[in-house]
Amino acid sequence: MQKIDVIIIGAGAAGLMCAIEAGKRGRKVIVLDQANKPGKKILMSGGGRCNFTNTQINPDYYISHNKHFCKSALSRYTAWDFIDLVKQHNIAYHEKTLGQLFCDHKSKDILDMLLSLCEKYGVTIYLNIKIESIHKSDDESYTIKNNHINFQCKSLVIATGGLSIPTMGASPFGYKIAEQFGLKVWPTRAGLVPLTLHPEDKEKLSILSGISIDSIVSNQRQYFREYILFTHRGLSGPAILQISSYWQPGEDININLLPDIHLTETLKSTQKIQPQKQLKTILAEYLPKRVVEVFLNTGIAENQLQLISHREFEKIALLFQKWHIKPNGTEGYRTAEVTLGGVDCNAISSKTMEVNHIPNLYFIGEVLDVTGWLGGYNFQWAWASGFAAGQVV
Repeated sequence: MQKIDVIIIGAGAAGLMCAIEAGKRGRKVIVLDQANKPGKKILMSGGGRCNFTNTQINPDYYISHNKHFCKSALSRYTAWDFIDLVKQHNIAYHEKTLGQLFCDHKSKDILDMLLSLCEKYGVTIYLNIKIESIHKSDDESYTIKNNHINFQCKSLVIATGGLSIPTMGASPFGYKIAEQFGLKVWPTRAGLVPLTLHPEDKEKLSILSGISIDSIVSNQRQYFREYILFTHRGLSGPAILQISSYWQPGEDININLLPDIHLTETLKSTQKIQPQKQLKTILAEYLPKRVVEVFLNTGIAENQLQLISHREFEKIALLFQKWHIKPNGTEGYRTAEVTLGGVDCNAISSKTMEVNHIPNLYFIGEVLDVTGWLGGYNFQWAWASGFAAGQVV
């Protein structure tokens, strides 16, 4: 039995950040992970360039049954704190749309930075670890039995993530530990995930696979303006991934494919100036031709504007600017970027991430019921929650 100050289960973003901060305080820290490499999700994130944070972090951009929970950690470790860390390690980065920050080179730059800091502060990482049991002793310490060395620790941190991308080693382990200690776990589902379509819509739209369009996508609770992408399975792209976290099965979503123009008025004014122009020719100035062909029947598409009534213009505008479609479902955890739901935040201290009524047990990162928007928000939650726990474990 090896005695340790702090054991962190999970060598992802939150776990490594917590390990670094605890190590800085002179704590003896061990990180355990079932994978054969640390930080696998870091490496594959952002298309291999790691969208490591966002300059527009706001607690309102997180989903949780306790909407106030994330505020404390996010305010004490901000995007600018992590940016400073990146700068200190001379990692080149750039800003893309909507405040998203990416590495200029590879995600490995971020992981290498975290691992070098772990080494600097004496953190030991054990990989290929299969945990068999966790037991809490009367002295508030924890015994972790596994396939390698059995450990006893004063502080135990669960940083095992959610269920997204099982090929990266995702598992329900963290939820099971929460339940073992009597904590509520909110039902989980895939978030930031492509939407699939019913067979008839899928067949109709399959010809559009590969086309992306700047759109406003909305439902009754939320809206996003970014690109949508038609795929051979359904709809994807940033705007669809965003709305998927707010979508419930059976609901419609609304899509405005032309958010920058008032299509009815545009058609009316063009009708006065160029009455002999075909409708499809005008629409092709704003949308890919294939999209026009799919949404409009050939007859009206080839009509000259002078032959189309203003009432019909309004109907045409609705087709493109108030397109209602009911998804069949999502692609599930296989392609989801995050997991919605998780360990109930009401049971956790928002300042320390410690379980309120169980001393020395902590939950951080995605395993908690905190889910951010697309664009670096979930990494910032990992850094912030890991930092918060790292100050006290």
